[in-house]
Amino acid sequence: MNRLNFIVIVMCFFFCGHLVAQEKDNLSIKAFTVNDLEELLMANHPIVKQVSLLSESAKAQVAQALGKFDPAIYSSFKNKHFGNTDYYNEWNNELKIPLWLAGADLKIAYDRNVGEYTNPQSRTNNAGLSAVGLSIPLGQGLIIDNRRNTLRQAKAMINYLEGEKIKQINTIWFQALSDYWNWYFAYRQYQLLLEGVKLADQRFNAISEQTLLGDKPAIDSIEASVILKERRMELSKYEAELKNARIVVSNHLWNDQQSPVELPEHVVPDRIDDNLDLPDSKVIMALLDSARNSHPELIKLSSKNQQLVFEESYRKEMLKPKFNISGTLIASRRGFNEFILPQYDFNWHNYKLGFEFAFPLFVRAERGKLREVRIKQDQMRFEQLVTERNIHNDVVKKYNDLNAYSEQIKLQSVNLSNQELLLKGELNKFELGESTLFVVNSRENKLIEMQIKQEKLLTDYRKALAELYYKAGTKF
Repeated sequence: MNRLNFIVIVMCFFFCGHLVAQEKDNLSIKAFTVNDLEELLMANHPIVKQVSLLSESAKAQVAQALGKFDPAIYSSFKNKHFGNTDYYNEWNNELKIPLWLAGADLKIAYDRNVGEYTNPQSRTNNAGLSAVGLSIPLGQGLIIDNRRNTLRQAKAMINYLEGEKIKQINTIWFQALSDYWNWYFAYRQYQLLLEGVKLADQRFNAISEQTLLGDKPAIDSIEASVILKERRMELSKYEAELKNARIVVSNHLWNDQQSPVELPEHVVPDRIDDNLDLPDSKVIMALLDSARNSHPELIKLSSKNQQLVFEESYRKEMLKPKFNISGTLIASRRGFNEFILPQYDFNWHNYKLGFEFAFPLFVRAERGKLREVRIKQDQMRFEQLVTERNIHNDVVKKYNDLNAYSEQIKLQSVNLSNQELLLKGELNKFELGESTLFVVNSRENKLIEMQIKQEKLLTDYRKALAELYYKAGTKF
């Protein structure tokens, strides 16, 4: 057995042993995919749960506004007796039912006010008086009043908070995706350099054996040792970056008990397919159309504009004079199975009637408020135009970035193949004694750098793709 065959057998034995050990390690390695990340984040992330409550908050505000239309019962009792005199005995009751139509109120009342010193205006007989009445605003408040305006504003707020919820969830998801792809790059970078360390270690061992046998000069062994140590130093730095990137991804992971979850060491990111397909023109047009119709920022602006429309309608209504009328039919009836003389029953001869009128002569306060609302509407319209334009341009810019990354990845793939051929040829020349270890290491270092650059381009492409959907206001 000559020296060259001996070296080949040693290298094959070392390489086979390395493959067996690596196969055992791979049995415990599990891929953590983007789908796994999305499932955990959307199910348990505290901020996702928090923003999901925004819709409930809006519904609670609507319930509060509806409370202004709730029927209400009022009752009061006053009595004064001093010496042998019954000064007054007053018992007043009213059921008030707000009506949606015309801002009116339906009132059903029963009053019993007796006593020597009771106000004659409110005095009743001993049986008391029943009343059914209606209060209607014929001027200000007929078309829209404060309670109806408050309800419409609260309903418009539902869409606003829904847009805010979508925006925050998209932001959280985009950040999680960016951190995931940073972790992927850190892992691939570490794996590529780890492979470089293994190659340098194998070459150092082989050259050391050849040096001992006298086939290689000692200077080659020293150079192989320097390269090995440099790569190990670089690997230590990449290992720290990988651990930090794993921790950042773990920030997005929570279990169903709202406890943070840490990614274990044996979990690795999923591998990216090198053959990346650009979104076609139909996808881009669909994204642009979706952005125009359902981008969360535009939903929020549309909701604000709707609120301003309601506010404008209400402020225009406030320019009218206040003119309220009320009418009430009065009777002694307390039940519908009792006999009451006609003159004491509900009829057009027993009633109360009143009206109220008020109108500021210059109406400056309400005209100023209306003007302010219209100025806000103009501001909102300009903001919508600018926001729509920015969203459109952001989507197109990200698509252009994807095109650029795609071209760079294709060119880098060709360069990688050529660099691998150059390294293979240099290794063959080195085995024949026609090249130096320095040139081989330079070729190999360049290949590792190009492989890392390729992974960086793949990572940037994925991040740009996620940002494309994020800029369009949707989730990738």
